[in-house]
Amino acid sequence: MRIGLIAIDGCFGSAVASVIDIVRVADGARGDVDPRIGPIELAILGPKRRVTTTASMTLSVDHPLSESAEFDVVVVPALGTLTAAATNDVLQSRDARSVIASLGRLDEATTRIAAACTGVFAVAETGRMHHRRATTSWFLGPEFLKRYPTVALDLDTMVVVDGNLVTAGAAFAHIDLALSLVRSISPDLAQHVAKLLIIDERPSQAAFVAYEHLRHEDPIVVEFERFVRARLDEPFNVAFVAQSLGTSRRTLERRVRAALNLTPLGFVQRLRIERARHLSATTDLTSAEIALRVGYANAETLRSLLRRERRRS
Repeated sequence: MRIGLIAIDGCFGSAVASVIDIVRVADGARGDVDPRIGPIELAILGPKRRVTTTASMTLSVDHPLSESAEFDVVVVPALGTLTAAATNDVLQSRDARSVIASLGRLDEATTRIAAACTGVFAVAETGRMHHRRATTSWFLGPEFLKRYPTVALDLDTMVVVDGNLVTAGAAFAHIDLALSLVRSISPDLAQHVAKLLIIDERPSQAAFVAYEHLRHEDPIVVEFERFVRARLDEPFNVAFVAQSLGTSRRTLERRVRAALNLTPLGFVQRLRIERARHLSATTDLTSAEIALRVGYANAETLRSLLRRERRRS
């Protein structure tokens, strides 16, 4: 497998380094796992001969972007931004537009595209994520949906594979992305690399998603979140909540879906699970007591939801 890792000035240094290290460890260890596994090559692609990452690491570019189609996989790492405004600024830069243009010319039948964190925005700019599943940085989810409303965004899952398109979540999800690429070559090799580098399995972003920090600008959704957080121990009725907020049920459902990619009930269940996990980790309450505090009459209902979340991840 030939992997081309795209790098532009300001890209996330640890993201680039983690992909490089995992792929090169995999290549070095493949003979110990299965001699039949072919070489795994990694090269840096970019719009100029040298690029500098956020960690002031300077990378020599091996191939211009015009040669991207020669690789089996092209990886787009994080752009090095943490806000919607900064991400938009980078996407408008000359180097990023060159990357987007080169990605748009790739034939998915022959080249897999992989991206993580804000790098997923660059792939979405090509239009090739239309009606496809993907993930990205959880804290930029609302902005992503606003920009690319036809993408089926899954903020829970660490790595999402849809055909020849692979996307991963925030920052250090690049580790999971790189392991996913190695796993596509050999599951045994991926497991061996994970053991060598002491990489724990992290199939979901859900544990890291603090919904109150999601960036969206919808005042109805903000008020909805405040309202239900203060009443998590009470039965949930979407029509009652909508009336209490001075809006209609249909409007509330539409606005919550647009901002969070969840139904109102789905969002409330996520908040309840988040609160239950916090109480379990920080108090001595029994499971039955925790269930009551998050709106469930018995502990088995809560346990069932927790099991379902684990299966989803």
